[in-house]
Amino acid sequence: MDMDCNCMDSLWPWLPEDIYTKSQYVSDFFIALAYFSIPCELIYFVKKSAVFPYKWVLVQFGAFIVLCGSTHAINMLTMTSHSRTVAFIMIMSKILTAIVSCATAVTLVTIIPDLLSVKTRELFLKNKADELDREMGLIRTQAEAVQHVRMLTHEIRFTLVRDTILNTTLVELGKALALEECALWMPSRDGLELHLCRTLGSTNPGRVTVPVHHPSIQPVFCTHRARNIPATSPVAAIRPRAGKYLPGEVVAVRVPLLHVENFNISYWPEGGDVPYALLVLMLPSDSARTWHLHELELVEAVAGQVAVALSHAAILEESIRQRDTLIAQNVKLDASKREAEMALRSRNDFLAVMDREMRTPMSTIIAASSHLQDTSLSQEQRAMVDTILNSSNLLATLINDVLDVSRLEDGSLELEKRTFNLPATFREVLNLVKPVASLRKLAISLCLGSELPEFVCGDDKRFVQIALNIVGNAVKFTKEGSVSITVRLEKPESFQASDYVVPSEKHCYIRVQVQDTGIGVNPQDIPKLFNKFIQAPAVSSRKQVGTGLGLAISKRLVSLMDGNIWFESEGLNRGCTVSYVVRLAIPDAVDQVSYALQQVPPSSSPRTSVTGLRVLVMDANGANRMVTRGLLLRLGCDAFAVGSPRECLQLLAQPGRSFRLVLVDVYMAESDGFEVAVKIQDMFKRHERPLVVALTAAHDRQTSERCSSIGMDGVIFKPISLEKMRSALAQLVDKGSFFDDCYPRKLSS
Repeated sequence: MDMDCNCMDSLWPWLPEDIYTKSQYVSDFFIALAYFSIPCELIYFVKKSAVFPYKWVLVQFGAFIVLCGSTHAINMLTMTSHSRTVAFIMIMSKILTAIVSCATAVTLVTIIPDLLSVKTRELFLKNKADELDREMGLIRTQAEAVQHVRMLTHEIRFTLVRDTILNTTLVELGKALALEECALWMPSRDGLELHLCRTLGSTNPGRVTVPVHHPSIQPVFCTHRARNIPATSPVAAIRPRAGKYLPGEVVAVRVPLLHVENFNISYWPEGGDVPYALLVLMLPSDSARTWHLHELELVEAVAGQVAVALSHAAILEESIRQRDTLIAQNVKLDASKREAEMALRSRNDFLAVMDREMRTPMSTIIAASSHLQDTSLSQEQRAMVDTILNSSNLLATLINDVLDVSRLEDGSLELEKRTFNLPATFREVLNLVKPVASLRKLAISLCLGSELPEFVCGDDKRFVQIALNIVGNAVKFTKEGSVSITVRLEKPESFQASDYVVPSEKHCYIRVQVQDTGIGVNPQDIPKLFNKFIQAPAVSSRKQVGTGLGLAISKRLVSLMDGNIWFESEGLNRGCTVSYVVRLAIPDAVDQVSYALQQVPPSSSPRTSVTGLRVLVMDANGANRMVTRGLLLRLGCDAFAVGSPRECLQLLAQPGRSFRLVLVDVYMAESDGFEVAVKIQDMFKRHERPLVVALTAAHDRQTSERCSSIGMDGVIFKPISLEKMRSALAQLVDKGSFFDDCYPRKLSS
């Protein structure tokens, strides 16, 4: 201390000793205070920082600070005279302070690298946190973009309107990806060009085309991934110029178009090497943005959705167009159908008029002529009456043929099914044509095969009609020679028209061949013979009588019987051969026995007399009433005739007047004969009422069925000859019923 004081005296001689002492004393006090406050703060820090990994270092550092503070505190006490004890304590404190200081220095040297590592880790974690923040922002951006795409695909899937799909796609992509422009290019019909179909700012951008094989876009069509293309590509030249800014990046992706078969869509490619559309997306020019991978993936996903939606929309549009076309066609077809139905109704009305109104005078002429034939006539008068009768029969046959053709064409003619004797039927045909053949001095023969079944089931009336048409033509067009009829059972394997054969144990095929030595036909004219109102030129040139309907009717009837008919001739004057095959059913044993019992001839008895039979005739036509009453009087009947239902019912209701038979014309202009028949039946008890028989010129099955259904006792078809009237009356008297044949068999000579 003496040395210190000497030094101070030499340095600052002008400084008083007491000021020096006080200043050192104050300084040591505040140093000691500062040293003692630092451990308190360290204790607080250690207490609050439970995670700090170097607590023992802090304790060591705290001890160093305490010792330094203690040294200064003791040093403050040594400013005045002090004992050896204080000096010793002072020395020990300095020694301890030196030891702790060295230990602290060594410890700090060892933990500084760790502290630097912690700082580095802190910076790393901070960088990672910043990176995570950026990634979270990117994820949020991606989520927003995905949400936009989901909304886009949802709207696309729930609409099939092409304009809506395109507009939604471009607008939503523009919003989701912040695009400057977006465009869709569609391929042309031939697949060689791309046409600008729609842009983000225009629904009708005009006619802009780009070749499909342009180098800048060709690589896009080679992959399903979205690709960057140059901003100078023609498909990217649709956006306005960027000015001083560089144009933004451009991405293009192909949109695969599905192959649409069986549709003819005007804007859809028919073929070509590239069945793709092109979706072009452009980033803004005033930004430094680049395309990210997730954005490209979204664009690719949207392209796939748009491809399917566009294909479905195209199919829907074409389906709607075809539906509208079909509706228009159906409207036209409906109108045509109504016109055809009106024409059919008009034709049917005309045929009904011809069937009834034309038959009525014709029946009168035939009946009157037949009545005249049984009177005393001169030779010249008889010839005239015969001419009238033959001409009337020919005209009646023409009417029947026209009606048959009409029913065959509109499909209203149906075949009946009855059991009949096949050989007996052909013998009946032969008996009908023999008189005409005898007049022409022709030899006619019938050859029936031994294998023919005796009974068959089918429409015997139409079967006879076919045979009479074919045989009648052979007789008519043969001036000399012969006519042969051959009938045999046809085996399916030998059938010429094998397409018609359907083998069955319940059916058989009958082949009929009619061969003549007549005028023949040119082979080139044969296909025309089965047409309506057509005759071969050789027939027409000879002015043969005929309507040209017989073969046409026969062909259609044969077709209805599941058969075929064909004509053969080697030329003019070399004869003809007409062959036809029909399918007939084979009846069972019960049907055969029933038919045989029906055909048993009645026991030999004198012919039933109709003399004195009281008959009432109701016919609105005066001429028909006169002729029918004349025929009845000729047969010795007590006949009365009235012209209206009222007169008929009044006459039947008069007491003392009883009639055994009432002949009713069921088709009258102003009244319904069927209603009259029902009223007549209601007027009498079952055992007291007269026989009610229909008298009609309508030769159809419906009339017979209706008469039978209302309980009438029979039907007599006009025209009525004297013999026909006698036979009908006799059967009515004997059996109580008489139903005339719907198809009169007549053969003109």
